[in-house]
Amino acid sequence: MNEVRTLVVAADEAEIRLDRWFKRHFPQIGHGHLEKLLRTGQVRVDGKRAKAATRLEAGQSVRVPPVTAEPAAPAAPRVSERDAAWLRSLVLFRDEDVIALDKPAGLAVQGGTNTARHLDGMLDALRFDAAERPRLVHRLDKDTSGVLLLARSAFAAARLAETFRGKDARKYYWAVTAGVPKPLQGKIDAPLAKEAGPQGERVAAGAEEGRRAVSLYQVIEAAGKRAAWVALWPLTGRTHQLRVHMAAIGTPILGDGKYGGEGAFISGAEVPKQIHLHARRIILPHPRKGGRIDVTAPLPPHMRATWSYFGFDGEDDGDPFASYK
Repeated sequence: MNEVRTLVVAADEAEIRLDRWFKRHFPQIGHGHLEKLLRTGQVRVDGKRAKAATRLEAGQSVRVPPVTAEPAAPAAPRVSERDAAWLRSLVLFRDEDVIALDKPAGLAVQGGTNTARHLDGMLDALRFDAAERPRLVHRLDKDTSGVLLLARSAFAAARLAETFRGKDARKYYWAVTAGVPKPLQGKIDAPLAKEAGPQGERVAAGAEEGRRAVSLYQVIEAAGKRAAWVALWPLTGRTHQLRVHMAAIGTPILGDGKYGGEGAFISGAEVPKQIHLHARRIILPHPRKGGRIDVTAPLPPHMRATWSYFGFDGEDDGDPFASYK
C-alpha cells in the first residue's frame, strides 16, 4: 500500500483497544512498529493522536499510513456440514441485505482466549447466495440469547452501524431479576468503566472515569417479592451494561453471579443456573428498502423453564416502551 488510508471502525469492533484493532486488521505490524507510528502521529483516530490503549468507538476513522501493508485476510476455518445446518436453522429473517439469527445462550459471537468455537468463525455457512461473507454489526454476550443481526454486504454493514450509533434502533431484552425492581419502571443512568480484577476484566458502575450508560426497565410481571419478569431497553451499548445496571439497583439478573454474586440466585428456587437475559426484539429501519425490520426471538429453553416455574404468562409482545420519546 503506497498511500494513506482511512478505515472506519465497525460496530462489532466498538470498545476494543487500538493496538488490538491493528492486530486484527494488520497482523504483520509488530507492536513496536505500531508504537513508533503512534509516537510520530502517523496513526490517528478521528484526526487526533492516540495511544495503543485507546478504546475505539463504532464509526470512528483510523488513519493508516502508507508504510503498512494491505490487511491480511484471515483464513476462515472450515465449517462442518452439521454446524452449517444448525446455524441455518437459527435464521429468523433473511433478505438480500440482512440476516437475523436466534443466537443461543452459550455461543460466543467472536473468538478470544479459550474460545475456539464462535459465530464469527462460522459465518461462511450463512453466505447463501450472496457474493460477500456476512458481517457482524453488533454483539451479544456469550451467555445472552436472542436476536443478532448480520449484514450481507459492506453497504448494509455501514448503514446498520450508523443506525446502531444513532437513536433509530430499539433493542428490547427480556430478563428475570432476583427480587423486584423498585419502582416498577425506571431509568438507570450510571456510567460504566472497565477495571481489572482477580478473575479478569469486569465492568463497574458509577466510576468517575466511566462512559455514560443509560438503560430503561419495566417490570411486566412479579412472582411475589422473589423474582420479576423485566423488559429492558439499553439506550447506550456498553459492555455488560444491562447486567451491571440491574445489579447496581439491587436486583441482579437471575444467574449472573459475576455481577450479582450470591444475590443473583434465589434460595430454594428450582430454576436453571444460567443467566436469564434474552435479546427479545429488534426494531430498526431497513438499510436499503425503507420501512422497518421487526424481529422477535422465542425464549430459550432455560428461560421457558423459569417462566413455567414462576407462572409468568410469557405472551406479552406489546411495546413496553412505546410512550418513551
